Amino acid sequence: MDGGLDGALVNEESWAMSEMESELSTRAFVRQELVAERTAPIKTTGLVGLFRTRLFNSPTNILLTIGSILLLWFTVVPAVKFLLIDAVWTGKDRTACLAENAGHTVGACWPFVQAKFSQFIYGFYPEAERWRVDLTFILAALLLVPLLIPRLPAKGLNAGLFFIGLPIVAFFLLHGGGLRGFGVSWTAGLLAGFNDSIADGGGKLANVSQTVPVLGPVLWLLGEFLVLLSTGISYVLWPLARLRDQIQASVSPVWADFAATAAIVSLLLFFLNGGVRTGWRALAASLAVFAGIGLVVSVMGLDRGGLPVVDTRLWGGLLVTLVVSVVGIVASMPVGIALALGRRSTIPLIRIFSIAFIEFWRGVPLITVLFFATYMLPLFVPAGFTIDGLARALIGIALFAGAYQAEVIRGGLQAIPRGQVEAASALGLSYWKTTGLIVMPQALRHVIPGLVNSFIALFKDTSLVSIVALFDLLGQLRAAFADPSWSTPTTLFTGFAFTGLIYFAFCFGMSRYSLFVESRLNAHRRN
Repeated sequence: MDGGLDGALVNEESWAMSEMESELSTRAFVRQELVAERTAPIKTTGLVGLFRTRLFNSPTNILLTIGSILLLWFTVVPAVKFLLIDAVWTGKDRTACLAENAGHTVGACWPFVQAKFSQFIYGFYPEAERWRVDLTFILAALLLVPLLIPRLPAKGLNAGLFFIGLPIVAFFLLHGGGLRGFGVSWTAGLLAGFNDSIADGGGKLANVSQTVPVLGPVLWLLGEFLVLLSTGISYVLWPLARLRDQIQASVSPVWADFAATAAIVSLLLFFLNGGVRTGWRALAASLAVFAGIGLVVSVMGLDRGGLPVVDTRLWGGLLVTLVVSVVGIVASMPVGIALALGRRSTIPLIRIFSIAFIEFWRGVPLITVLFFATYMLPLFVPAGFTIDGLARALIGIALFAGAYQAEVIRGGLQAIPRGQVEAASALGLSYWKTTGLIVMPQALRHVIPGLVNSFIALFKDTSLVSIVALFDLLGQLRAAFADPSWSTPTTLFTGFAFTGLIYFAFCFGMSRYSLFVESRLNAHRRN
């Protein structure tokens, strides 16, 4: 019976296997040949990939690529040929840049640039004193480069030296002269001059009132009020004037004035920062700063007359371009920040003044501002107080650029959520701490492209100072064209190409660094 059962099981298994084989034979397919190879993927990297994916991947891109190649061919190739291939590199006068002497088509006349290079950099600055310009450039580079490298420490000290110390040292290096007084004497003289102007204005109004039949009494009262106001101010200024007289009568007025200024400023900082409890750090910092100032005064001999005076009318070339642009850029930032905050102020008088100031300066061209600052600004200063011609242009450019910076910064302020200000207020922070620590850093981060764009525009607009007899780089270039010993058909194009390369180098450098700063500050947003 067991044998019969085993046979039945075997028969059943063989039947199941045969059914499975028949089912597989009807459903399965076994390929007898290899599958054909697929084509290789299109290369998307390297030069070939660039051509396939960017330049020739569509009819529109093909047309744009061909047009760009033709544009480069008709612009870059002739420029390279003019500046390098057909250029004349050596020579002593115009004859070297003439085609009949060179034996070929003459391109750029670089001997002209070599002969006038000092004029392009220094203008008419005395040759024996040009080391002072070189030293100023070196100091500026030594202080600017560490300031631009984010990883280097002591940014606060570096910024203080660059924005405060360098301008003062550069003024005495470039202009020369010494100190006739320090803080106390200068402040006393300035306030006394303004007070005298008030008294003089009051006296003139009182005299004019006798010839005006209707408004005469009003003008007389206003004049008498100004005279009385000047008298009251003179009593208030009497201690300062007395101290000034004592300083002028001392053996060394400069150092006596320096010591009095250091003492007054240090004591004020000491008491304003908490006095005996918390004011010692401010006192030590103030004394250290004045010690450094005293060391600079002694080394440069400012108490003994200083360096020979070089009038700003002799300055020119790249020196004037950098002075005007750097001072304009640096001075316009605090003006723009103050105006932007003032335009958003809740105090009507401050808001109206800021709006009027911004709209006025933005409504007039820069040439008008330069003419106004050069020829009309002296009419608004006290009697006996003169302003240098270059300083007038600097003031006008700073105010003009500040109005534009204000609108750029105001756009950044509007991008800050109101909730951050409310949160800072809830934490007990004052308005100034909220603005300085929370609002303004974020606002400036948002408007870096706009600020740098304004800086670049201002750097190029400095060429307009030649209108008011300040010979910047382009002004010196035009003056160099008047030299008949370098009068050739290509001299004009060579000079403008040279100055164009200088402007491009500075503007392109500012643009690239702004992109680096923007990328570094916004690195957290990529996460």
